[in-house]
Amino acid sequence: MEKSIISEGKTTNEAIEKGLKQLNVSKNKVEIKVLESEDKRSFFSILAPRVVKVELTLKEDREEKREVRVKKEIKLTEEEQELAKKNLEEFMESLVKQLPENTKYNIEKTKTGLDVNINNENLGYLIGYRGETLYAIQNIMSAVAGKGIENRVRVILDIEGYKAKREKTLEDLANKVAKTVIRTRKSVTLEPMQAYERKIIHSKLQENSKVETSSIGEEPHRRIVVSLKK
Repeated sequence: MEKSIISEGKTTNEAIEKGLKQLNVSKNKVEIKVLESEDKRSFFSILAPRVVKVELTLKEDREEKREVRVKKEIKLTEEEQELAKKNLEEFMESLVKQLPENTKYNIEKTKTGLDVNINNENLGYLIGYRGETLYAIQNIMSAVAGKGIENRVRVILDIEGYKAKREKTLEDLANKVAKTVIRTRKSVTLEPMQAYERKIIHSKLQENSKVETSSIGEEPHRRIVVSLKK
């Protein structure tokens, strides 16, 4: 999705820097077009304040497209699924011994990897702030499950149903922000989110005919901007 702004300054560089700050991106993320240069001043405008206008257009956001489209996953063979499950079961047996008493887990094989659920009401510390710890553990599990397997093993971890609750929260947030944008006719920039969470927002608002979404900034401070459709 393309987004452009017009920025002004006393010099071309000043106008560009102001525009980059407004978009919250680095210079290599935009296309720059000078609309009014400091060199193009007539005799009659020589006493007027110097104003340079530039147009900054965000380059095609490849990551954003990856976030909203369904990825083509590599399917694992039955043998690979079984080995991945065995690898992870060994890991989980050791992990559960370090967790609160009565912690239960379940591992299910999928065509692309494994679904893992861990249950115990005292595991909030394994989720962390907005799932940061959970996703870190999930990455470790993917590496463990993939031992001895050529293809990537995708492990999806959930703890006490956190992901379903978080998805509902994000979808409600998306709807609320969309209503605000439509009512005020002003764009809203959300706080930084992980790619998984940004994907939920993008996908939810694809259904809305009046607003559109884009992503700005660099990881781990990448944000979603919700704005009116042009």
